[in-house]
Amino acid sequence: MGFKTMVVAQAVVDMLSLPMTTEEFENEIVKIYQELFPTANLMPGAERLLRHLKGNNIPIALATSSNKENFKLKTQRWTEVFNLFHHKVLGSSDPDVVNGKPAPDIFLVAAKRFPDNPDPSKCLVFEDAPNGVKAALSAGMQVVMVPDPMLPKSYIENPTLIINSLEEFKPEMFGLPPFKA
Repeated sequence: MGFKTMVVAQAVVDMLSLPMTTEEFENEIVKIYQELFPTANLMPGAERLLRHLKGNNIPIALATSSNKENFKLKTQRWTEVFNLFHHKVLGSSDPDVVNGKPAPDIFLVAAKRFPDNPDPSKCLVFEDAPNGVKAALSAGMQVVMVPDPMLPKSYIENPTLIINSLEEFKPEMFGLPPFKA
């Protein structure tokens, strides 16, 4: 949902009145992450979109709430694709990201790290999490949401565009070069 792991752990322990500390729950989550994350796949259409943007010299950055360890686990099979990004902001490990999503910090940091420090209104964010959408909008950026099909519609609040898959994205709608046929 875009939260930092520690925040999620605290919320779950409190909400469910679990007989364990936040740290103990977080350690359990990490074990599950270590099992599941290495098998993670890219979202359909993600590689095509990233290669298209990179090939057209459109600056791209990654802004994820993941920490360094989880990022490595999730992306180890996809190193070539993740090397397409100009830079990466790992919210749970980056000292410049003070507040996690839904605060705008991560997206503002990502924008500032481009050489031209673009105005946030010129940035387009792709998100799957409601808190990420809120963060992008709070940063003054446009946001395309690709929600999980299981996400209740009530969690979706005012993204610029909602699509079911990155395969549906039409870059020209945002002034970007269209895909080649």
